[in-house]
Parts: sequence; C-alpha cells; structure tokens
Amino acid sequence: MVNQIHRVLWELITTTRLLPGQLLSEKELSEALNASRTPVREALIRLEEAGLVYVVPKSGTYVTPVRISTYIEACFIRLQLEIGSARRAAERFSNYQSDENLNDIIELQTDALKDDDYSRFFQLDERLHESIFRIAGIAGVWNVLRRTQSEVYRIRHLKREYQLRHGSRVLKAHQKIVDSISAGDPDAAESAMIEHLGPLEREVEQLTAFPELLKFIEQQNSEIPRSRRRAN
Repeated sequence: MVNQIHRVLWELITTTRLLPGQLLSEKELSEALNASRTPVREALIRLEEAGLVYVVPKSGTYVTPVRISTYIEACFIRLQLEIGSARRAAERFSNYQSDENLNDIIELQTDALKDDDYSRFFQLDERLHESIFRIAGIAGVWNVLRRTQSEVYRIRHLKREYQLRHGSRVLKAHQKIVDSISAGDPDAAESAMIEHLGPLEREVEQLTAFPELLKFIEQQNSEIPRSRRRAN
C-alpha cells in the first residue's frame, strides 16, 4: 500500500498535477485513496526524502517549489552515472544474456512518438536507460539515480507542456548509444551518452531560451507563501 500511494503521489507531483505549495493532507489523502493514514504518512516521508514535499511544523506537508539549482545538480549526477553505465555495458555486452533487446525498446519508442504518446515515450526512455544499467551489472545504481531525479522529471514534464519536445533527436541518440554498446565499444558508448545527455551548460541554455517556462516556474514558486493551496 505504501508503494502504491508513493507511486501515485510521485506521478502527480512530477507531472505538476500537484503544484508547488499545495497542501497534502494525510486525512484527505487517506479518504481519497481509501487507505489508512499510516501508509499515507510513510509515503509522504519517502517523498520528503526525495525532495518533492516538505513539512511545516503545526501546518502540514506541502509540495516543494521547483528548484533550478537542484535540477542542475541532478543533471550532473545523472550524466556521471550514465556515462559509467554506458562504458560498463559496452564492456560486458558480449557476455550478457537477456530476453530483452535494446533495439526493441527503441522501436516501441518510435511507435509512441508517432502516436504522440509522450507518457509512453517517457516510460520507454526510462526502461532503456534502466536496461543499460542492468547490462552493466549495476542495476541497483539505477534505483539510487532515480531517487535523485525528481526535479529532472518535473522540469522534463514542464518542457513537454511548453512544446519543448525533442523526440526525434532522442531516438537518434538512443540508437547511437545502443549501437555502440552492441559493438562493445566503451569509448563510443561514453561519447554517445555524453552527446545524448549534454553538458550542464546546454541545460541552462535550454531553460533561459524559453522565458515563458521560467516565468511559470517563478510564478508558481512565488505564490507558495501566501497560497498554501489545498490539493483537490
């Protein structure tokens, strides 16, 4: 039950259906999810550890503001760990046995892009990267990485909402990574992953190039002190 509640709230927050500053009442969540308050409380504790909610004593639990600085830090963590996973996956690929084919995931992503199903596209994106960590023999590191990426997920969703979509470019980058891993070329795999994720400077440039997105983030964050909105 805790895992289910955590997954639901994670999805609602990272897709900004729960906005910064919204109050998450244990009582109301328990009623809405038909659960006791104990698993709700446990799920909120996990979300607090992930940086998605914060607790105000004698007031309640609120969705955190979108923090650009945390986003940049999360991008840095991801870049370093993804580079390492790509190299190890290429080194180990010839001895790796699995029913899952990385190219099959890319084909499914291609279909999702044709259908404008960006939710499915994102899920497959996650599946591909997780598979690379599994091939590298460090599947547990993927779970550690994912816990640091909550701000990345929120801003990625906002980019999609503001039509900042790069599906075709992502598919080409994924294919290059998969081809390099399949060829057992660690240097090429590392290079392809760096090209895919890009330097931190590119992330900053992308954000500053779209003032409407930054304005929305600033507006939502500035409303937090006075609104303390209840989640509907």
